[in-house]
Amino acid sequence: MRKINVFDTTLRDGEQTPGVNLNFEEKLEIAKQLERLGVDIIEAGFPASSPGDFESVKAIADAVQESSVTGLARCTAKDIETAWKALKGSVEPRIHVFLATSPVHMDYKLKLSPDQVVESAVEAVKLAAKKFTHVQFSAEDANRSDWAFLARIIEATIDAGASVINLPDTVGFTTPEEITRLFKYVRNNVPNIDQAILSTHNHDDLGMGVANSLAAIEAGAGQVECTVNGIGERAGNASLEEIAVALEIRSDYYKAKTGLKLNELKRTSSLVSRLTNMSVPGNKAVVGANAFAHESGIHQDGMLKNKETYEIITPELVGATSSSPLGKHSGRHAFKTKLAELGFTGSQEQLQSVFTAFKDLADKKKEVTEDDLFALMADATFEADEVASYELTGLQVNYGTMNIPTATITINLPTGEQLQEAATGSGSVEAIYNTVERIVEGSCALKDYRIQSVSGGRDALAEVFVKVEIEGSEQAGRGTAPDVLEASAKAYLNAVNRYYSRSRYLQAQQPIKKEVNI
Repeated sequence: MRKINVFDTTLRDGEQTPGVNLNFEEKLEIAKQLERLGVDIIEAGFPASSPGDFESVKAIADAVQESSVTGLARCTAKDIETAWKALKGSVEPRIHVFLATSPVHMDYKLKLSPDQVVESAVEAVKLAAKKFTHVQFSAEDANRSDWAFLARIIEATIDAGASVINLPDTVGFTTPEEITRLFKYVRNNVPNIDQAILSTHNHDDLGMGVANSLAAIEAGAGQVECTVNGIGERAGNASLEEIAVALEIRSDYYKAKTGLKLNELKRTSSLVSRLTNMSVPGNKAVVGANAFAHESGIHQDGMLKNKETYEIITPELVGATSSSPLGKHSGRHAFKTKLAELGFTGSQEQLQSVFTAFKDLADKKKEVTEDDLFALMADATFEADEVASYELTGLQVNYGTMNIPTATITINLPTGEQLQEAATGSGSVEAIYNTVERIVEGSCALKDYRIQSVSGGRDALAEVFVKVEIEGSEQAGRGTAPDVLEASAKAYLNAVNRYYSRSRYLQAQQPIKKEVNI
C-alpha cells in the first residue's frame, strides 16, 4: 500500500478565491487544524508577496510541529531569500519554486526562450537547495507544455537539487486519460526521476480536478496537492476530503492511502467554510449536509436492513457525528475541554470571548451543538485582527405589512464615541444596512447576502454571510446570533471592520500581485 503525501494549499491557492481574505489569526487557526488532520505539507502562503503574508507564513512555520510547512516563491533570489527568512524556523524547512513551461506562458507572459526558462529554473533550485531541506519545483501549466521540453527541465531541476517535481494542471484543462499518459511519459523519459517525488495539482475548471488527481496517483504520483472543500480561484482546486476518502474506500483499486485522520475531515471542512465565508453545498461529496441523508423510501428500507446497501461511507469515518452537546449548566472546564477537542488554539482573551458568547447562547437554547461552537469560535477568530472597531450595541426594527420598515441602530465608533441613527428600507434587512451606511466611514454598498441556520430546530443560530463593496474594494463579513436581523447587522459591521484592518497593510506597502496560477 503506497503512502501518498498530502500537500494542502488552502492557505495559498485556496485563499486566492475571489472574496476570501483570511487574517493572521484565521490562517493560524486553519493551519493548526490541518496539523490535527495529519496533512503532510502545509503551503502557508507566498512570503514575498507582502509583509502580511510573510508574517503569517513565519508564524505558521514556527507554530506547526507535526507537519512540514512550505511557502511559494518565484525563481528569483529575492523570493527565495524571503521565503528562507519566513520558513527557517520550521521543523523541516521546505520551499516551493515555480516557473511556467508551456509555450503560451513562455512566449506571452515570461517572454523567455525555452533555454532561458531551463537556466532560470536550475539557478533557482540550486540556490534554494543550499538553504532548504526540501525543494519542490513546479512546472506551471505542465499539461499544456511540450512533453519533451518538460522531461528536459525536470531532469535538469532534479540534478540541481529538487526533491519534488509538481506537474500542475494550472487551468483545469486535462482529462484523466491525458494526465495518466503524461505521468507515465515522465516516469519513462526522465532518467533521474527516481530521485524525486512526482506531485499532482489539479484545478477544477471542467469538474475533473479530483478525477485527474486520482488518475495521476494511479500513474505514479506520490504527492497530491489539494484544498479543503476544493476552494480556489475560478472553479477551485481538487478537494482534499474527496481524494482522501476515495483512496480509503477504494484502496483495493488504487493500492494507496494518505496518513490523514479522516475523522477530522468534517471539522476541518466546517472551520474552513466559516472562516472563508464559503458555504458547503448540501450535496457536496463527503462533507455536505446531505452526504449521509436518504430520502427515497427504497433507500430507507435498504438502510434499515443493512446500511451497506446504500452507504459506502459512514458518517463516523469522516467525523460527521456529533458528541454530547453542552448546556447552560456546563462549566468552564468542560467547555475548554470541548473547544480543545475541536482544535481551538486561540488566546485566553479569545477563549473568554467564546465562553461569554456560549453562556449567552446557552440561556437562549437548550443544547449548544458542535456546529454552534464552531460558529462561536469562528466569530472570535474573525474579530481577532480587526483594527477599526464599529461595535453594535443596540438594534430596534419596526416592521409591519402596512408600515414602512424602520431600523434604529446604536453603534460604538472606533473613536470611542457612540452614535445612533435610523433609516427605512423596503425590508428589515435593507433598513438595517441603510442605517449602518449612514454611520460608518467611506462609501459602502451590499453586493451579496446569504443566510443559513447553524444547526436544526427553531432555536438554531442564524449565520449571515455578506460581501460589501467599501471604497471600491469587496470585503467579506460574517455574523451569527439567535436573531436573524442581529446576525445581519453583525455581518455588515464585520465586513467594515475587516476592510479597515486590511487597509493598514495596503497603506504601508505595495505588495506584488498574489494571484499565482499553479
